[in-house]
Amino acid sequence: MIVGIGVDLVDIPRFERSLERTPRLMDRLFAPAERALRPPSLAARYAAKEALIKALGGSDGVHWTDIEVASEPSGRPVFALTGETAATVAARGIRTVHLSLTHDAGVAIAYVVAESDGSPA
Repeated sequence: MIVGIGVDLVDIPRFERSLERTPRLMDRLFAPAERALRPPSLAARYAAKEALIKALGGSDGVHWTDIEVASEPSGRPVFALTGETAATVAARGIRTVHLSLTHDAGVAIAYVVAESDGSPA
């Protein structure tokens, strides 16, 4: 059963300027494995994290660096959740989180669908 949907759009040049103006944002927003990526990929991952928060219905118990966007061998993006964020997602009864990312023409977009198995958390 779908329990939440989230979408987010990020202007890549604006996002890149924000990272340049505030270098500490990189450590606050991204897991270590994400920090070496290029700005379009970082913007897509930021959009993914925002879309996840929307799908969850809010940011209580969610920490940016507990949310890593990784890739399966096929290239499909997936969330690798850890810490309090993983516990919060489980406590809300969410068993599966689907993620789609794209970036083109100066924007990055992420779409998230959160599902439960229908049983109480």
